[in-house]
Amino acid sequence: MKLHKEGKNILFGFAFLFVIISFLIVTYIPSPWSIILIVLIWILYGFIVWFFRNPDRIGNFAPNDIVAPVDGKVVVLEEVEETEFLKTKCIQLSIFMSPLNVHVNRYPVSGKVVYTKYHPGKYLVAFHPKSSVLNERTTVVVEAENGKNVLFRQIAGAVARRIVLYSKEGDTANAGNEYGFIKFGSRLDVFLPLGTKILVEIGDKTVGGLQKIAELN
Repeated sequence: MKLHKEGKNILFGFAFLFVIISFLIVTYIPSPWSIILIVLIWILYGFIVWFFRNPDRIGNFAPNDIVAPVDGKVVVLEEVEETEFLKTKCIQLSIFMSPLNVHVNRYPVSGKVVYTKYHPGKYLVAFHPKSSVLNERTTVVVEAENGKNVLFRQIAGAVARRIVLYSKEGDTANAGNEYGFIKFGSRLDVFLPLGTKILVEIGDKTVGGLQKIAELN
């Protein structure tokens, strides 16, 4: 299993910590409780390793295709006013990621990165209606080949306390390629032009980098 680079230091740190804890448990707690506790600790470590998995995904998409940027569940699909960059009505499509999902963030569309911005903020649960504007988040805008702008946001949750953004203005975006990572439960919002053909519904599960979820007109 391929692991994401963002997890390597964390996994090393937890491994070192858990080795020490296991030694203390064996030293001071009698069997069979010591064995049970050690097993539980290393099951937890296995979960942390699983969280940082980074599967290779290669899709074949047309220029106007919108690709699922993350694994997760569609929790918002509605018309809204986007006020940061687009400053117009658009379609908001939000995907919630549980701690069990792959947390690699991928470009939803191909084109040129024309805007990036980091916003400090709160840590409301990621499915909270106000998390899109109140939580720690980043905003990225890609101008697609047809000239339309697609805006998307990484949003931290109650557990996620670090958003990693690799994308910079002027970069070339390729749909399905990695542009960032969010550590633990979180959410990603995509803002699409009105008239975009939406191919998913509320409650649908998405597969980042492989699934077509919409099509620009």
